[in-house]
Parts: sequence; C-alpha cells; structure tokens
Amino acid sequence: MARAENKDEAGGVAYLVASLTKALRMQHNLSQEQLGQRIGYTAAAISAVETCAQPASDDMLVKLEESIGSGLGVFQKAREYVLLDKYPRQFRDFARLEAQAVTLSSYQTYVVHGLFQTRGYAHALIGGGHPRLPESKVKELVEARLARRALFDRDPTALIELIVDEAVLRRPFGDWESMRGQLHSLVKDSRRHNVSVQVMPLERGLRGDHAGVRGDMTLVETREHRHVVYMEIEDESILVSNPAKASQLAHRYAKIRSQALSPDDSLRLIERLAGERQG
Repeated sequence: MARAENKDEAGGVAYLVASLTKALRMQHNLSQEQLGQRIGYTAAAISAVETCAQPASDDMLVKLEESIGSGLGVFQKAREYVLLDKYPRQFRDFARLEAQAVTLSSYQTYVVHGLFQTRGYAHALIGGGHPRLPESKVKELVEARLARRALFDRDPTALIELIVDEAVLRRPFGDWESMRGQLHSLVKDSRRHNVSVQVMPLERGLRGDHAGVRGDMTLVETREHRHVVYMEIEDESILVSNPAKASQLAHRYAKIRSQALSPDDSLRLIERLAGERQG
C-alpha cells in the first residue's frame, strides 16, 4: 500500500527508478494507465512509483524492463539496488558484502541468522518487534530477508557456516508451528553440500570456559579475499575491517566452533527438537 511517509523515507535509488520510469514511459508515448495495462498494474500503482509513494516491487521492475527498458538493462540493474534500499539502514552496508561473500561464518545467540530464516519465523520476528511496524512494511522486510537466501544457490558457490546457541533452537517466535518449520528448514539447509550448521550446547559454561559469551558475530571473506566482521545490537551495526581486529575476532570464532557440537551431533539435536514440537 502506498504511504505518504514513503516519500520521506525513499532513498536515491527509489527516486532514480521513479525518474527513469516516467522518462521512458513518456518516450514510449504511454500514459500511466496504458503502461499499467501493459505490465498488469493499475495507473495508481505506476503513479505511486513515479512519485516514490510506493517503491517498485521486484516483479514490477522485471516487467518495466520488458516493456519500456529499450534494451538498456536499467531496470534489471536497479533490482539489486532497490532490494538494498528495503533493508534496515544499519544492514545495508553489509548486505552487498553478504551477497558477494566467498565464505560466510556466523555465531548467533538469540535468534536464527537472517540468512537461514523461514517466512513464518521472519514474519514473527519483524512483526513482533518494538516499536510495531505497519503490516505493509513487515511484509516488505520479510521479502527482503528471504531474498538473501539466494546466497545458498549462487554460482560460484559460497561456503556458509552457522553456529547457533542451543537456546535459539528452544526459543519460539510466533507459534510452535512456525518454530517447527524453522527447525525443519535448518535441518534441510544443514544438508546442503556448501553449508555447515553446529550447535553450542546450553551446558557449555559448566566446562569452565565459553568463547561465545560476548555475543553474535558474522565473518565474511569477500571476493577480493578481504576479511570483515559484522556485529549488530539495538539497531546499531559495527563493520570491522581492520585486519588486526578482524583477525582477533576470527580467532575467537574459531574457538567458538571448537566448543560447539560437531555438525553430525548438531543435526541429530535439531532433528530431535523438531520432533518434540510435533503435533
């Protein structure tokens, strides 16, 4: 649904798409209604895009490219940047690094990493936060989060590793059905040839040391083989690119990985917990 406040929130990409849509529409001598009929949208939807009252959806960008793109590929290229604009501001700088990662390794202590989230789980997290968001914004953010899963099947293949605290697997969001679906999805993802999932057991602290007590982190190796670490708390993010600091965090992550259950034992635990949530 188009909202007046979207005009204030719109970024440079939305304004660029708006200008391109209007300019190319007029070049083709089409009214908003005529363009809408061509691509299966209303005149109001075209107007909303051209005024930034509602950013173009991915589907609309594809159809605009086919209808008025004139072979330029501008709407096709805009799809990537429009998606980035839909992410929360604190995540945007990292989003492109994640999508282009050679390797991605993450330790999560409170919720399942966004890359692994199912629709139901993501909707419960985003929709249940504070302050509450309009349902239209929740849906937009959920779709943007799910789009990140393209990394699993990207060519060239990325190596993806998740270490999740056992408490995350026992902490439900939304309802038990959503949680059960999330656990089953984790099992399925863990069986991908390029994915490893491990669980940090609840009782690890009883052993006298726990390398993960300082919280979440996500490590990325970029296409240029740089190593960066992303951390986020209370809608604020930190992107560590200093080699010495990134190396220190990588060493800590390696210790966390050594203290977690093996991938096979982790898989059995997740399967058992998913079974306990049946019915």
